[in-house]
Amino acid sequence: MPTTDHLDDHALVRAAVAGDRAATDVLLRRHYDRMYAVCRRITGNDADAADAAQEAMIAIVRGLARFDGRSSFGTWAYRIATNASLDELRRRRRRPTPADAGRGDDLPGDHDAATADPDGERRLDRVSDRMLVDDALRRVPEEFRIPLVMRDVGDLDYAEIAAALDVPVGTVKSRIARGRAALAQFAHAGNRGGSGGRPRRIDPLPDDPRAERSDPR
Repeated sequence: MPTTDHLDDHALVRAAVAGDRAATDVLLRRHYDRMYAVCRRITGNDADAADAAQEAMIAIVRGLARFDGRSSFGTWAYRIATNASLDELRRRRRRPTPADAGRGDDLPGDHDAATADPDGERRLDRVSDRMLVDDALRRVPEEFRIPLVMRDVGDLDYAEIAAALDVPVGTVKSRIARGRAALAQFAHAGNRGGSGGRPRRIDPLPDDPRAERSDPR
């Protein structure tokens, strides 16, 4: 039976638009983890992130025929995930929020993967780092957290973020800079508080595709 797993995103989109359900499934599976990471870090908790990710996937399937290929499919999908997350935040503001919503939530599979890994100590360090970053990110004011996640996890450019948030590009850059500074401060404080010694270096956002290089833009 022929498989679509080896096809690139643009070929999968063409096949999906032509009615190939397997191609649609491959596209969604291929990008779900990053989409969920965007939703999780914007909304701040698993329940709202799951709702936003589901809405994003529905919007992607319905909008595949409108994908024009000018950007990568991933960028287009992460933009939709961002918009779905912003919609979820607006809905959340209109309903009561439990005081402990999102507190102590881990990303999916963190504990299971840590306990199953034969190199447990190193894996647990990575899990601890991710939990520390997520906790710090929740403390960053929403005004700065959202554009920061859109940039560093969603990989959107400044113009795309400005359009989504309806603010000038200069404002986007300023908010991202302030968000990164706040994230670093909270992560550093959390790391010192938990370790009792010299803090380890913490990568700001583990899902950032540019995590190993600086961002000059």
